[in-house]
This record gives sequence, C-alpha cells and structure tokens, in this order.
Amino acid sequence: LPACRDSKLFIRDLHFDEVPVRIYLPREPSASKRRGVIFFHGGCGIFGSIRSHERICRSIATNSDSVVVSVGYRLSPEHKYPAQTLDCLTATLHFLKAAENYGVDPERVIVCGDSAGGTFATSVCQELVNRREIPKIRAQVLIYPLVQALNFNLPSYQQNAFIPFLSRERTVHFILKYLQKDYSLKEAILAGSHVPESITLKYRKWINPDLIPETFKLGYKPPLPSPFLPQAYGETKELFGTRVSPLLAEDAVVCCLPDTCIITCEHDVLRDDGLLYKKRLEDNKVKVTWHHMKEGFH
Repeated sequence: LPACRDSKLFIRDLHFDEVPVRIYLPREPSASKRRGVIFFHGGCGIFGSIRSHERICRSIATNSDSVVVSVGYRLSPEHKYPAQTLDCLTATLHFLKAAENYGVDPERVIVCGDSAGGTFATSVCQELVNRREIPKIRAQVLIYPLVQALNFNLPSYQQNAFIPFLSRERTVHFILKYLQKDYSLKEAILAGSHVPESITLKYRKWINPDLIPETFKLGYKPPLPSPFLPQAYGETKELFGTRVSPLLAEDAVVCCLPDTCIITCEHDVLRDDGLLYKKRLEDNKVKVTWHHMKEGFH
C-alpha cells in the first residue's frame, strides 16, 4: 500500500540496495543536520510490515524532528532465516553511508525496533562493532526485545504464560515458524530440553533467574530439571546463535555496543529478556536508560 499524505512529513518509498524502505522526512527546514532513526518492525520475523508500523514511524519523525527509515525486510517462512537480519544490516549500512543525502548527521543515527525488531536492532549493532569504514551507530532503542531462546521458564514467562497477545506457548510456536522448524519440538523447547548441560553452565552467568530483581519474581517457582534431548538440540542450533540470542554475544562485542534504551512491560513474557540484557550491558559499562511500563502488555 502506498504511504498516506502527511502535512508535516515528506514520505517516500525507496529501495536501499534492493531492500524496500519507507523514509519519513520532516517538511520544516532545519538549520543543521537532523538525527536519523532506522526502524525495524516487530512480528517475530513472520508478521508486520512497513505499513503496519506507519503510525509509530510518523510519530517518531514528527515528535523528535528526525528522519526515520522504516525497513521492509523479507519475512519468513517465504524467505529463509537469516534473510531478515541480513536485510536489516544491508539497509543500515546503506543509510549510514548515504545519511547526508537525506540531511542527516551520520554520527547521530540510532537503530530502533520492537519485539523481534529489537532483536534485529541489537544484532545489527553487534555485527557492526568491528566495522571501521562506516560511522558508528549512536544508540539503540530496544522495545521489549527477545534476546535469548534458551530459557522459557524465567519469572516473566511463568507470570505471563497465558497473557494475550504473546503467550509463552505462542512465543515458541512463532520462533519455530520463523526458523522453519517442526512444531513437534515445541514442548521440548518449553521444558528446556534442547539445551545441553554444558551450555546451561556456560551461560548461567547471563541467563539466570537469580539475576532478576526480587520485585519481579512474585510467585516464581524454579522448574524441575528436564532431561536433555540431543535431537531437539541438533535441530534447533540456530537458537544458540547471536542473531536469535544476542544476549549470548561475547563480552568483547557487548562492551562496544552503543548507548542503549530498553523498554520493558510488566505483563509480557519478554520482560525478563530485557532485564537480563540491561544487566549484561551495564556489567560491560554500556550506558543504559531503562523504561518499565507497569501496566504494559506486549
């Protein structure tokens, strides 16, 4: 669908190296170069579009007087993982190199995304850590991101297991659909049977209910140990990669990430992902601003 007209914005549909984008430019002339915002929509990589997130992109552009680029990455299962992250990376690289053509200061570009869009945003930042030939991302804004696919029994998953829209069961269902895996693996993943003990021990310093503040653990009951299923692990190894689970990135990468804003919601299975990533970033001396919506839903 074409963009609607807006009295305050010029809105154009373009392609950045074959990736469709919609760019929102404030009509009011600016005395200096503007900030740039690259936005990745949510939808677990299988739903959503430029059109579905048009209102929020208009709002960001208008209220922050910024140039916003909304990225129309390819969706799964029609386009196999990791096409989604790669499209986001391609569009980001293009915009960082061409920012001045749109009146944007290339040193003042942030990436932003909600849900899986937040996953893509921080994954892009991680992949750009060692790129010296392009301007650095100034900041990342992560709106209730998914950052790990190892533990689906954290307090927020227990407390919000049956909360619409994103229940605990649907979260794993959508992840399997995104990765084009057999849905019969769902119960094993929910139980944590896809994670070998060696990996559990390796990442316990980062994925652990003990790292969640007590105020968020009301009614939490540690789950009983589940037997490891080698077949489930073998068929879901993508879950342990940093493009799906950016929380698992090494300290050498995390410490180089840009200033970060994390938004979490109380009634959201992904709340504790945000809390764990916040702690991980802070432990690596990354500046974090955190906003928690006590009455918020995914």
